[in-house]
Amino acid sequence: MVKNFRIYKNFNLSKRDKEAIILIGNFDGLHRGHQKLFNKAKNFKKKFKLRIGVITFDPIPKMFFKKLHNYRLSNFDQKIQLFKKNYVDFIINQKFDIKFSKISCFDFIKKILFNKVKPKYIFVSDNFRFGYKRAGDIKLLKSLEKDYGYKIINPSPLKSKRFVISSTLIRKNLEMGNLKKVKKFLGRNWCIEGRVEKGRQLGKKIGFPTCNIDIKNYKIPKTGVYAVKISSINKRKLKGIANIGYRPTFNQKKLILEVNIFNFSGNLYNKNLSIEFIEFIRGEKKFNGILNLKKQIKIDCKKAKAILSNE
Repeated sequence: MVKNFRIYKNFNLSKRDKEAIILIGNFDGLHRGHQKLFNKAKNFKKKFKLRIGVITFDPIPKMFFKKLHNYRLSNFDQKIQLFKKNYVDFIINQKFDIKFSKISCFDFIKKILFNKVKPKYIFVSDNFRFGYKRAGDIKLLKSLEKDYGYKIINPSPLKSKRFVISSTLIRKNLEMGNLKKVKKFLGRNWCIEGRVEKGRQLGKKIGFPTCNIDIKNYKIPKTGVYAVKISSINKRKLKGIANIGYRPTFNQKKLILEVNIFNFSGNLYNKNLSIEFIEFIRGEKKFNGILNLKKQIKIDCKKAKAILSNE
């Protein structure tokens, strides 16, 4: 972890943060492929006594252009904690809007990178594109190294078997409920953070009280039931079962994440919880009556407890 971590909302950096190692990208989820990039940057930091900065964008450009909502693997607070763990000293969290999207690739290099950031090294991945209509790429950045006084570092992508580890690959595996692969690619369990909201208290009425979590812009995994771990505000680790979906037995239309915490009683309304997804148990299903639903929930809880006993 670094001390005196700083977040910029524009490119007006302090003198201390200029001439640094700069990584540019969305870094959604900060998966093992990203971590490879950050580990190399950490080695440069130690060798050349430089600070590490990250240029990232909010919203993710693809979300902006395609008007996507449920897409993110991590929220802003999670990204900050992950950056800190990877020895980042500061970030530039650039608002991505129409105005910024129209900056040409040449202006981005000259007016932003050269005039304002003044990086010594720029770390980017193979698929990095920038500037109006994504006209800029690594070849362009490398061709202008001598003109603008930076050096491009472009490590080879990290692969798992024949696949390049990417945020897109992780999202696809979430859609299929393949949490073991998701954990392998992230290097940790996938986690949603959110505030507990008051719902219709349907779980309580059938004997399984739940915390309803607003998932905001997180990627929606395969709908159904999961074994989960829960961290409360005081970081105490709890175990439970979660359902993400539309509750077809109750004819609901709004997607919701609801979590039943084992052996817990207390008021968690308006509290922030962190939900770690450990293993997919079953898909969402409409039951013929409340009794059949309760019977299935008991089976699900038993399976979840067995899974979590090994965690």
